[in-house]
Amino acid sequence: MRPFSFRQRLKSFSHAVRGAATLVSTQHNAWIHIVATAVVLVTSVIARVSGIDWALLIVAIALVWIAESLNTAIEFLGDEITEERRDRIGKAKDVAAFAVLISAIASVVIGTIVFLPYIKRLI
Repeated sequence: MRPFSFRQRLKSFSHAVRGAATLVSTQHNAWIHIVATAVVLVTSVIARVSGIDWALLIVAIALVWIAESLNTAIEFLGDEITEERRDRIGKAKDVAAFAVLISAIASVVIGTIVFLPYIKRLI
């Protein structure tokens, strides 16, 4: 095992950046997540949401991005194992896709709970 190196740790971030680029360049749903993330962030700034509301929104955004990233990783691994249809690989992909769906629904609910009081103030 090599000794700890801050330079190597910083260099390892390039793998994460490459992963983000792969996610965005290969997954159409990631484009939707980018737009939704931007809308939420801009709306949050305009509405001047509280610190706790910021925290909730950031957790919701992260939840969706984490689920989408893991779903994509599972899809890539399944496709690497075989391109033929395999029942268990298909089930794994379906379950991972469900995780994205649940995270997206939860994020919409969180966003609604957070933004509703701000919207009511405007009306």
